[in-house]
Amino acid sequence: MKPAAFDYERPGSLEEATRLLAVPGIFSKAVAGSQSLGPMLNLRLAQPELLVDITAIAELRAVADQRLHVEIGACVTHADIEDGRIPDVARGLLRFVAGRIAYRAVRNRGTIGGSLAHADPAAEWISTFPLLGAEVIACSRRGTRTISAENLMVSSFITVLAPDELIRAVRVPKLSAHARWGFCKLNQKAGEFAHAIGAVLYDPQDARFRAVIGAIETTPIVVPDAAKLFGGPFSHDIADRLDEHAVSETLDAKGVKDQYNRQIALVALKRAARQAGAA
Repeated sequence: MKPAAFDYERPGSLEEATRLLAVPGIFSKAVAGSQSLGPMLNLRLAQPELLVDITAIAELRAVADQRLHVEIGACVTHADIEDGRIPDVARGLLRFVAGRIAYRAVRNRGTIGGSLAHADPAAEWISTFPLLGAEVIACSRRGTRTISAENLMVSSFITVLAPDELIRAVRVPKLSAHARWGFCKLNQKAGEFAHAIGAVLYDPQDARFRAVIGAIETTPIVVPDAAKLFGGPFSHDIADRLDEHAVSETLDAKGVKDQYNRQIALVALKRAARQAGAA
């Protein structure tokens, strides 16, 4: 199939892009790498009247390295991160995750903002940025607001973003030199979406010990205090201390019923914990 007919604009500024997205009575969509929206257009799962191409907006490719965080523009690609063109303030986690997204051709075009706005629960950034405590900066004609990455996604393919809002940047806190992390994406073959994601982060500088279970039936499960899953504080043997009953209760609370999904979520989390413990 081919897309339904649509108009196309390529603004050169955020002001112009947000104006186009806010035109009354017109169903418009922002587009950057088109690695998610493109297939939806071809299948006619999405039929916008206007596509607003935001790739000519320099601000959306900008990276600001601040004292406590780095602000990464929404149009920065996965390949930019994989190849080290962006400061990896997460001690290698960003490059590790980026290099496991789909295929190189997809990573060359796909953007972090597009991935977050698409909100596929099986995608990598929608689980990674909540693990890091990142924030999403969104803008519209009404102004700018900051959204916790943990609260961005409402359900599969649905976010808190208004129809006339677009993601301007992602603000990622810097980890200390002693931080440890583990990230496990379970998939049957290279390049496909995750069947389960497990992630663990420990930073002794601020006593942060977090875990995420992603790519399940719902939004990623963020556990701000992972000690309850591992029977105590972080240590090198946390994978062996993983409390399966606590994980089961966590999945119950999110309504995850499918036994296969529950089992692979447990496996992914345990592998992530082993990676973090061995770091």
